[in-house]
Amino acid sequence: MLGSTNIVAFVPTKDSEKARAFYEGVLGLRFVKDDGFAVVLDANGIMIRVAKVPQFTPTQFTILGWQVKDIEKVVQGLQKNGVRCEIFGFFKQDELGIWTAPTGDKVAWFKDPDGNILSVSEHV
Repeated sequence: MLGSTNIVAFVPTKDSEKARAFYEGVLGLRFVKDDGFAVVLDANGIMIRVAKVPQFTPTQFTILGWQVKDIEKVVQGLQKNGVRCEIFGFFKQDELGIWTAPTGDKVAWFKDPDGNILSVSEHV
C-alpha cells in the first residue's frame, strides 16, 4: 500500500534557526519553507521536516541517514564543513570515523546541533 509513495522524514529540534543553518548550510539540503511547526527541507526529493519541539532527549541511535557513493570523500567534505564524526568504542573505525561492517558496508555517524545522530553509509 505505501511501498509506492514517498517517505517524509522527521527530525526534532529545540532551535529551528540552528537546525536550518546546519541542514541547509552545512549538509546542503534545499530549504522549502518554515510552516511554523517545522523547517521543511528537500533531500533529493524526500521531504525532511525538522519539527519544532519544546523539549526532547536525543536517542542513542541513528534517526536519519544518507546512502552515498565514495563515503571517504563525503566524510572529508563534511569535515571541511565543520562536521565531526562520532567515534564509538565498541567497534573499530578508521581515522575518518568510518566503520566497515563484515559485509563490506561502511558507515560514519555525526550529530546535528540538537544531538540527533545522523549517518552516511555506503553499501556493497
